[in-house]
Amino acid sequence: MKILGYAVGLVLFTTIFNFAIAQEIGSVKVNDNIHIITGKGGNIGLLIGEDGTFLIDDKFAPMNDAIMAEIKKLGGSTPRFVINTHYHGDHTGGNDKLGKMGSTIISHANARERMSKDAFIKAFNKTVPAKSREGLPVITFTRDISFHLNGKTVNVIHVPSAHTDGDSFIHFRDENVIHTGDAMFNGFYPFIDVPHGGTVKGMISAVDQILALANDDTKIIPGHGPLASKSDLTGFRTMLATVQERLGKLKAEGKTATQAIAEKPLADLDKEWSDGLFKTDRWIEIIYDGI
Repeated sequence: MKILGYAVGLVLFTTIFNFAIAQEIGSVKVNDNIHIITGKGGNIGLLIGEDGTFLIDDKFAPMNDAIMAEIKKLGGSTPRFVINTHYHGDHTGGNDKLGKMGSTIISHANARERMSKDAFIKAFNKTVPAKSREGLPVITFTRDISFHLNGKTVNVIHVPSAHTDGDSFIHFRDENVIHTGDAMFNGFYPFIDVPHGGTVKGMISAVDQILALANDDTKIIPGHGPLASKSDLTGFRTMLATVQERLGKLKAEGKTATQAIAEKPLADLDKEWSDGLFKTDRWIEIIYDGI
């Protein structure tokens, strides 16, 4: 009876957990064709048109039904194409279901390689299991790839050694909209997956590439956080450059991460940037090997 009670309790907990996640889904209109699907996990980009629905990332697996309901509410259908900006589970969790539904999944070759095997993410002490066959990208690229649909040109551009070693950002050229993937966290310190190829310097380079395509009217969808502007992205870049300079100096002096943290090198940035995933000391600990 105890085992039965535990099993029933586990099923109930899982049902409530999945329902709670699903309820967090919402959307923000960027323009007539493009929306952001918000909620737990990375921001989803959505392009809707007569040639089919184009999706950027797909959050966590339990959110799939709610995401599909939101897409249909906005006038879309089962995604024809799904772009994964990188391999992390809060951006690729829906791959398995979408692949089974017939969506064509695309990513950089390195991102697919990461998805094809179990990955241990040290910063969160968590193992992300490999994707099923249906959840793996069926098309990969090494530098960039372009789509021509719904009367628009969509460019997907790889940025090396940024958030991971398999990141891409998406430029809706005709719409003046850019989805940065996790090359930008709007308003707080970004997670940089150093063991899987991420570096602060690579993040700065990725932001520079995005800024080169942006103007004052560009709408920027960050991997996490609210819709941004070029000014927001410029501020994010300034923060990253300051971090690279200060921590780089300490590392060049031979200081360990613990010694660097003790010097409080980012104290003046705390108020603006540490109200997110990580407080400053923990963030330095995570990124220091990637300086």
